[in-house]
Amino acid sequence: MNSTEQNDSTIHAWFDDVLKSESAAIERAAKRAGPEVVAAIRTIGTCTGRLIVTGMGKMGCIARKAAGTFSSTGTPAIFLDPADAIHGGLGIVGADDVVLAISNSGETSEVLELIPFFIRLKLPIIAVTGGTKSSLARQSTIVIDSSVESEADPDSLVPTNSSTVALACCDALAVALIRLRGFTKEDFAIFHPGGNLGRKLLLKVVDLMHAGEQLPIATEDCSLGDAIKMISQKKMGTVIVEDNAGCLSGILTDGDVRRIFESTANSLANPLGESVAAFMSRQPAAASVDDLAATALNLMESRHISVLPVVDPDRKIVGIIHLHDLIRGGLA
Repeated sequence: MNSTEQNDSTIHAWFDDVLKSESAAIERAAKRAGPEVVAAIRTIGTCTGRLIVTGMGKMGCIARKAAGTFSSTGTPAIFLDPADAIHGGLGIVGADDVVLAISNSGETSEVLELIPFFIRLKLPIIAVTGGTKSSLARQSTIVIDSSVESEADPDSLVPTNSSTVALACCDALAVALIRLRGFTKEDFAIFHPGGNLGRKLLLKVVDLMHAGEQLPIATEDCSLGDAIKMISQKKMGTVIVEDNAGCLSGILTDGDVRRIFESTANSLANPLGESVAAFMSRQPAAASVDDLAATALNLMESRHISVLPVVDPDRKIVGIIHLHDLIRGGLA
C-alpha cells in the first residue's frame, strides 16, 4: 500500500512510536550510567587545554553539535573531522587536551586511525560508544555506554536511537560541567552577544536610555501648562518631576493630561496655571541605572506602562527609557 493511502491515526502512531523508542533508549542509558560518567566529567572539568570532539558520519554531526554546546557553556572545545585530521588537521591537538570520541560501533576506521596519535600524546580518551568491547573502547581511558537495543525505524538500519542517545550523553556531560564550573546565565550571554538571550542578559538600561538635553524634567513648582509644552517638545509622552534635591518626585504622562481635562471639562477653573505637583503621580515606578534592560521591560509589562524614569542609587534622575527604546534594542 502506498504510504499516502494510510489513515491519519496510523501516520500519527508512526511518529509517536519513534519518540517513545528514542525516549526509552535514553532512559536505559541513564539507568546503566555509572562511575565512568563522573570520571569523564572530572577529566574534562580539570582539562587545561581543549576538548577535542571527533566522530564520523552521523556521529560526526553529533560530535560537531556537542563541540558547539561545550564551547558555548564554558568548556573550550573543537570538532575534529577524522578525514581532515589524517591529512594535517591533527595539528590543532595539543598536549593538554582531552579527547571525546563518538562512534556507535566503536569500529569506525577513520576514528580508529586517530587513536595512536592521541595515545602518543598521552591524552585522556573518553569514548561514547555502543560497542563497549570494541577497538575504540579497548584503547580509551573512559568508556560511556551509548548502546541501544535497536534503531527506531522498522528495519533497525537508520541511526536514530543510537544518535539520539549519543547526543543525550554529550548534552548530559555539558550540563553537568555547567554545574561543576558554576557557569551562570551571565557567562552564557558573554558567548552569545548577538543572540536574543545575549541581549537580554548583557544590555543594560544605561545603554538605551535618553539623558542630558533629551530629558523631559520639570520641578514641582512648574505649571501644568509648561509641563504640557515640555511633553510636546521632548516627544517622550511624559514629563518627569524632580524635587529640590533633584530626586524623582513624580511623573505626568500625556494620558494623565487627557484625564485632567476630562475631569475639569465642566469646571470654570483653568488647571494650566496650577503646579504640576497637584496632578502628577507620586512615587512612580523607576528603573535603576544599573538594571538590565530586560528588567525594565518586565517592570513596564507588569505595570502596563510604556516609559520609566531612570535613577541612581540616591533616586536622582539620570535618564528616561521608553518601550520603543527596548523594541529597538531587540528586547520586545
